[in-house]
Amino acid sequence: MTDDISVVALAGLGPARAAEVRALIRDVPDYPHPPVVFRDIMPLLADGAAFADVVDAFARLAEADGGVDVVAGMEARGFLLGAPLATRLGVGFLPLRKAGKLPPPVEREDYELEYGSASIEVRTGTLAPGARVLVVDDVLATGGTAQAAARLVERCGGQVVALAFLLELGALGGRRRLAGHTVETLLRVES
Repeated sequence: MTDDISVVALAGLGPARAAEVRALIRDVPDYPHPPVVFRDIMPLLADGAAFADVVDAFARLAEADGGVDVVAGMEARGFLLGAPLATRLGVGFLPLRKAGKLPPPVEREDYELEYGSASIEVRTGTLAPGARVLVVDDVLATGGTAQAAARLVERCGGQVVALAFLLELGALGGRRRLAGHTVETLLRVES
């Protein structure tokens, strides 16, 4: 459904293309449990032209923010957006992994979710001190994972230039948790 779309920062896509891209994001009610609405980006990823437009839009945002040295993607869908973006920009890609997926030594950041707690990790020494980092993910909801990602990057010596998201769920207020950071979104929905 596209009637809930608000175009926040399309970085050159335009309202019509934004509506087309939003239409490719499938809303799955009550998944993984009620009352969550899962935002399935797989149809968007399967549409080559739309996927390319999204990566290009993210690249324009990164360039507008003064350029970056590294794109960091949050597991797992941030990998799907961040890796092609890093390639497009000609910079490195830093995967921010769920706990237990990397061999030691690792840096770890714990955080709270609506339904429990979690951790993300990065290999110690992977990020060059002072590196300008763009953190990328698919959805900004409550902001807990993104806040943890920014803290982890900063603790590892990186400078978070911005956090960029394909879709922001405005009603959940995640942007407030990221105060002090530049937050960029391509699409925004209120519900």
